[in-house]
Amino acid sequence: MKYLSIKHLIALFSLIVMHTLALAQMRGLPDFTELAEKQGAAVVNISTTQTVRGHGQMSLPFDENDPAYEFFKRFIPRQPGDGAPREFQNKSLGSGFIVSSDGYILTNAHVVDSADEVMVRLTDKREFKAKIIGADKRTDVALLKIEATGLPAVKMGDPAQLKVGEWVAAIGSPFGFDSSVTAGIVSAKGRALPQENYVPFIQTDVAINPGNSGGPLFNMRGEVIGINSMIYSRTGGYMGVSFAIPIDVAMDVQEQLRSTGRVSRGRLGIVIQEVSKELAESLGLARPMGAVVNAVEKGGPAEKAGLEPGDVILNVDGKTVGSSSDLPRMVGSMRPGTKAVVQVWRKGATRDIAVTVGEMADEKPANIRPQRGSKAPEQVPNRLGLVVSELNAEQKRELKLNSGLIIEDVRGIGARADLRSGDIVIAVISRGATTELRTVDQFNKLLAGFEKGSNVTLLIRRGEMQTFVTVRNLGGD
Repeated sequence: MKYLSIKHLIALFSLIVMHTLALAQMRGLPDFTELAEKQGAAVVNISTTQTVRGHGQMSLPFDENDPAYEFFKRFIPRQPGDGAPREFQNKSLGSGFIVSSDGYILTNAHVVDSADEVMVRLTDKREFKAKIIGADKRTDVALLKIEATGLPAVKMGDPAQLKVGEWVAAIGSPFGFDSSVTAGIVSAKGRALPQENYVPFIQTDVAINPGNSGGPLFNMRGEVIGINSMIYSRTGGYMGVSFAIPIDVAMDVQEQLRSTGRVSRGRLGIVIQEVSKELAESLGLARPMGAVVNAVEKGGPAEKAGLEPGDVILNVDGKTVGSSSDLPRMVGSMRPGTKAVVQVWRKGATRDIAVTVGEMADEKPANIRPQRGSKAPEQVPNRLGLVVSELNAEQKRELKLNSGLIIEDVRGIGARADLRSGDIVIAVISRGATTELRTVDQFNKLLAGFEKGSNVTLLIRRGEMQTFVTVRNLGGD
């Protein structure tokens, strides 16, 4: 029998330890060095200059009530002519990345918004004056062009393959510090943000700060899967919640900007609302899903196709509308003139409706204000805490309504449900049935039929918009 010498045992033990450490490193924190080396050269620094009119006195990063304001104010000399408006240069910084070797660069629209001059600096310190090919504020994507060739370009990834919990990295210029690399994980996908209806944001915990805007978000294969766009912050700095625009959305926008200089989006001509649990019960849906149609534009694509207020859109061309925030993105991505099949829930059953998608235009709707009736002193609030009256002929004509009741006063549970004086109650929805309201007596009799603790859903006209409002936990008579 042969035995290993002490020397061989030590060598074997060292080999096992090295292998164990290597496995631990593989299973531990990822290594971003190769990604930074290979992809960093395609990331650029963007500086903009904007000429604005204002006062020459230097501003301070403190509120005037802050004790530090008076302290630092003493050390800033006043310029001659302070108080008189004059022109001065406002400069800002951002990031971007090269998408083609001939000089096309993607960044955020807000980085170059209102800029008089845009300068791009590469990692090799070369600087170029950039031309803004186009910008789309709805997705916050802008396309720039510099006169250069043979540039390093990024590789594009597929955001659909991205998984929550996956490691990602950002390269950009936070606070002007070029080529800064930060890393984190994907916190969530498909985030819908207020006033941002056309982007299913990627949420990460990557450190993103002012100056990172417009920079790329990479997966571990070195592919761009998003554009860092915004952060959630109470202070203006990084707080662990960052949002990126999926690169497939951005590339669709840049293709249109490159070919036409503008982005064309589809539209149906409807106003929609999220389906709550209570509204789903009122409409007879098994669970909250889809987007409920509040109003249909007269003469618009939806009206021509036969969509009606109260319809719940469940899917478009077979793609499920999980929530109301999904619908604008789905329809907006369609080209005007596209024929689509919309499945809706109407009066307790599904039906398919063929619609020709229209083109979205930036239009300001007319401002329609309902005339308020005179509150009858002897009236008392109904079970919803509402004092209502019937519309007169002039009000019906102005509002283009055949029926409805105007709310004169709101108390109790009605006020807690955000019902307001001046709202028009058009209909009551219960168990999938919609009852249009014509008289106060009819409304009160309907309410009397609800059991105590029930939820009551109303179709409301507010200004020129329609919305569903659910009053929860109805009280007694």
